[in-house]
Amino acid sequence: MVSKTLTIVNAQGFHMRPASTFATAMGKYSSDVTIKHNGKDVNAKSLMNIIAACIKVGSEIEVVCSGADEDAALAEAVQMIESGFGE
Repeated sequence: MVSKTLTIVNAQGFHMRPASTFATAMGKYSSDVTIKHNGKDVNAKSLMNIIAACIKVGSEIEVVCSGADEDAALAEAVQMIESGFGE
């Protein structure tokens, strides 16, 4: 298991477009990918779960990956979040 704590930097937070892009990207990994936010665990492969978490700009989250390709999954998740999802 690997994890990293990150801060959401894009102005709109995890709204529909970045949530969709993120869930699709994480879906290609066999590892479990979880976002920990406000004491809850969110399935990072589920668009609806990410949207329901209401993750806003400035929110601190922890991305946790566990499985065969956990390092690659975490690296891509970190890159996407730190880049502000290209927004």
